[in-house]
Amino acid sequence: MNETILAIDIGSTKICAIIAEIQNGKTEIIGHGITKSQGIKKGVITNIELASKSIKKAVSGAKRISGSSVSTATVSISNAYAKSINSTGIVNIPHKDISITEIERVIQTALYNANVPTEYDVIHVLPYNFKVDYQDFIEDPYGMNASRMEVDVNIIMTQKSSLSNLIKTVQSAGIEIDGVVLNGYASAITTMGEDQKELGAAVIDMGGQTCNLIIHTGNSIRYNDFLSVGSNHITNDLSMALHTPLQIAEGVKIHYGDLINNSTDVIELPVIGDEESRNEVSLEIIHSVILARVEETLMLLAKSVNKSLLKEQIGAGVILTGGMTKLKGMRELAQAIFDGMPVHIAQPEEKDIGGLFDELKDPAFSTVIGLLLYRGGKHTEYEININKELLHSKHDYTNSFGGRPDVQEELPKSAPKTDLGNIELTETIRSTQEKHKIEVKREEEASSFTFEQLPDDPLEKSNPIKRFANWARQLF
Repeated sequence: MNETILAIDIGSTKICAIIAEIQNGKTEIIGHGITKSQGIKKGVITNIELASKSIKKAVSGAKRISGSSVSTATVSISNAYAKSINSTGIVNIPHKDISITEIERVIQTALYNANVPTEYDVIHVLPYNFKVDYQDFIEDPYGMNASRMEVDVNIIMTQKSSLSNLIKTVQSAGIEIDGVVLNGYASAITTMGEDQKELGAAVIDMGGQTCNLIIHTGNSIRYNDFLSVGSNHITNDLSMALHTPLQIAEGVKIHYGDLINNSTDVIELPVIGDEESRNEVSLEIIHSVILARVEETLMLLAKSVNKSLLKEQIGAGVILTGGMTKLKGMRELAQAIFDGMPVHIAQPEEKDIGGLFDELKDPAFSTVIGLLLYRGGKHTEYEININKELLHSKHDYTNSFGGRPDVQEELPKSAPKTDLGNIELTETIRSTQEKHKIEVKREEEASSFTFEQLPDDPLEKSNPIKRFANWARQLF
């Protein structure tokens, strides 16, 4: 089945819209549009009208390239809005076989048991540990035989007012929302490999005005945090320290941003307010300003990782992504600050998604690519989304073994509800069972027969059968 999808990453510095096609489980990009953000600061929508115009411009660019008219989208929501809580659910398994129905029921029970504040809406319910008949750390309970199942979940919520503003902004751009995904979650989908998921990893998306942190251990996200600091703060620091316009400071950051090498060379920069004048500035000062801001940012993120109490479970270390990671020496500095933990800088790759334009092979586009992958089914094994639907990729098979009668309801919409190849066999079995019942009934009737049941007949003496019956009766 072919499907056209739209993903919109609503960032503080840029809006990126990508249109893709899903064909046989493979996601292929067919168009994209990028525009500068307006009406959004530090991940928060501050002007619905301006933000809506930016979204509309990015989507129009993607539609023009792809030739598609898709009008529904999966969008990102900033970690600035989000908070999370843990909860537990327990259910009995009446049929002893764990199917999708039981898995959804236990996750919904955990959600029901959670103390969700009235001013918040749930956007993700992510199970990270299943327990089956008191056996802990079950990776996937599907298909197991058990009488009881328990689950621990991480519930990610967002303020109702913030979510409402996001929806209004997107709808004002002529787009309906079919899914909302946490920014850090989407980035993690793009950047984490199977080994990193298995070992546990901290994924940090370092953007223009914000840094989003999530920690993935077990089977899903266990912790998320937000820092309202990004690469734009480096630009602001340089502008103030060098007394030069912001646009010039941004160019200096890009061309001379180096966290390792220090130089004493001198460059000339225009003076803010008087661009005809020039100041001589040492690259040593530029290096110091950039290093100070990046070091402070990484130290705050390292402190957050320690606060999560999950540091010992992060075997794969730290994954950095986002535009700020393009500064030379970022990996080496981060590795020193994160107590020697392995540090890896990741970006979207073609092995994950087809049709990846060269422009999109950049850490700054990890989130929007993650939105496409999420929409294409690369979410966690089980998840209840913002629409209160259970996301999974299972085809329930218990009915094949003579089990659950309600399995047909658990199959995906694309799966046939009747196995046409087994109709003839089923009819044969039914016919054989009916014949067997008739034969058993005949045998029961024969075994209950007695000679006393024969009627009296005045002609019995002339009837050899009757005479034999009388003789047998007297004999026994």
